[in-house]
Amino acid sequence: MDPTGKTPSGKISGATPMNLAEARLRWLDRRQELLARNIANADTPGYRARDLAPFARHLARAADPRHLARTDPGHLAPAGAGSPAARATPAEEVSPNGNTVSLDAQALKVADTDSAHALAMGLYKSWNGMFRTALGRNG
Repeated sequence: MDPTGKTPSGKISGATPMNLAEARLRWLDRRQELLARNIANADTPGYRARDLAPFARHLARAADPRHLARTDPGHLAPAGAGSPAARATPAEEVSPNGNTVSLDAQALKVADTDSAHALAMGLYKSWNGMFRTALGRNG
């Protein structure tokens, strides 16, 4: 098995700290991209704010053994595989032009995502340092 716990298809095969941190970072990157798109479309008539499903749900779906494994990049991906899918979020307020983006709510989500990203990067670097120490490669 690969020390990172990944299969050839990139699917998570085990819950190692490295692949969990990588999965979390990918989810956070995708979320930050969606939040930036929401903010960019704050004045677009009819635009509906989007967000990702919670990370725990994404992780449970990715690690579900009932999903088919892709052993070759040429194989078709099963539905729901790959990057997490965006979905429209329920709106607390809808502007008269039909836009559901609240800049305050988006700013809070960006701050939460940034904090979570810093934590995940810290865990990744810490685990990587321990792995390098175990291999006798300090520095």
